[in-house]
Amino acid sequence: MDPDIALFVDVVHQGSLASAARLWRLSPAMVSKRIARLESRLGVRLLHRTTRRLASTQAGAAFHAEVAPLVAGLRAAEARATQSGEGPGGPLRVSAPTSFGRMWIAPYLTAFLDRYPSIRLRLDLTDDFVDLIDGGIDLAIRITASPPAGLAAHRLADNRRLLCASPAYLAKAGTPRSITDLDGHSLLAAEGQLPWRLTGATVNGESRVHTQSSEVVRELVLVGAGVALRSLWDVGDALADGRLVRVLPDHEGSAAVGIWAIHAATGAPPAVPALLAHLSEVWRDTPWMR
Repeated sequence: MDPDIALFVDVVHQGSLASAARLWRLSPAMVSKRIARLESRLGVRLLHRTTRRLASTQAGAAFHAEVAPLVAGLRAAEARATQSGEGPGGPLRVSAPTSFGRMWIAPYLTAFLDRYPSIRLRLDLTDDFVDLIDGGIDLAIRITASPPAGLAAHRLADNRRLLCASPAYLAKAGTPRSITDLDGHSLLAAEGQLPWRLTGATVNGESRVHTQSSEVVRELVLVGAGVALRSLWDVGDALADGRLVRVLPDHEGSAAVGIWAIHAATGAPPAVPALLAHLSEVWRDTPWMR
């Protein structure tokens, strides 16, 4: 693998010379020098570099589109070739939704890494759907009704979503008895999450608080700001201990939405099935997996 080409791919993935420098344990000046060396060798400018931003040129974007899958494939092959008696090793880059990753992936990684010490793991938490190939992602956990075509997709669990509110809010605003009653209640949802498409009904409206963060919505419903549609993995503990109660239990979010594991159809590093097996094991007895 040409190291300068691999470095260029990582610069584009990271979005900055400084981030790529940290990944490669180089100085930003050395990263810049090596990218300049690659540009000189190819005879084209690959990146626009200023003090504030970095962007691919047209030639750079076309070159990246061609070489990124090759670099990913070579890295996967190297990981498979360097397996030891300890099991899979090499780099493993995972992407997951922010709340889900914080609650249900990060706490279980120590045991996984202790079991496979040769794996070099990177966990990216984002609520955006990052392109796996372009983003250099080996495994993505996604909550969706429609996993992307052309990739391997494994449905790990259903994603039950329930209407809920705090006892304090219901004591103040009253308990809705029908879907139409929600018209008089404070709704809570992150941007893009309304309308709510439920079994047998659709709820339109505007969130009482405008936010891009689903975690903010969780905190708002817990402190009594309104009614929210939340995933069972997110609020199961609060429902169990009484901090939240279900509202209109005959209506839930669409059963089509699931929790999926997404990875390349071929060439995925051996660490991918190892991590999926580990997560399936540690999640097995959680209520939202049943």
